[in-house]
Amino acid sequence: MLHRSSLLRRFAAVSFVVLLTACASETKDKTAGWSPQRIYSEAKEEINSNAFDKAVNLLDKLEGRAAGTPLAQQAQLDKAYAHYKAQEPAQALATLERFMRLHPSSPAIDYALYLKGLVNFNDTAGMLQFITKQDLSERDQRATKESYEAFRELVARFPESRYAGDAKARMLYIVNSLAQYDVHVARYYYQRGAYVAAINRAQMALQDYRDVPALEEALYILIKSYDALGLTQLRDDSARIMAATYPKSSFMAEGFRPAGKPWWKLW
Repeated sequence: MLHRSSLLRRFAAVSFVVLLTACASETKDKTAGWSPQRIYSEAKEEINSNAFDKAVNLLDKLEGRAAGTPLAQQAQLDKAYAHYKAQEPAQALATLERFMRLHPSSPAIDYALYLKGLVNFNDTAGMLQFITKQDLSERDQRATKESYEAFRELVARFPESRYAGDAKARMLYIVNSLAQYDVHVARYYYQRGAYVAAINRAQMALQDYRDVPALEEALYILIKSYDALGLTQLRDDSARIMAATYPKSSFMAEGFRPAGKPWWKLW
């Protein structure tokens, strides 16, 4: 029994030494003697090599060592970009919000707003794929709308920014996407015989948007839904609006367009 107890104590002691050695090797900081500029240079190389997790670790160190300097601010922006490229939108947005809160007068605020818009814009890809390939139902469009708001603020506050032109183009794309989304949901309801729901969603698109391609189909869905419900007066009123607004409407001549033929070009 004593022999076994002695062996156990020796094993525990050896394990403790091994654990201490491992911890010491893990906590050793290879950047301890590096200058802030070298850390930043290494972080940029990691980003260029798509090693975003390594870049984030380096930028975290740089933020601490260069606190209060322009380089620390740049580290925050680059960290947000690394999270964005690593498809970590929550971390990217949190980093950007922190940057804008701490540095509201930074000359890079326009870029921060642009990147915030991009992060949320990228998050809409799931919605757009959902539109083109699957049946539609309600989805959270918060990211799409937040993307629009970030681009709108950028354009309003910094109209001369190098990012303003692209932001305007993306805003137009977002508005078209949101309108088309509502119309696709209306079509989904119509094709399943939920005519009242189809009417409500089509009317929502017509009320919320102006001068976007999706509104032609929204009117057509109203006409078809009113007709299916036997509401001939409303059907005829909608048909007159269609004739006045879209005198050469392809929907009136050909019906719904074939599935899998989206109205937009992929970004």
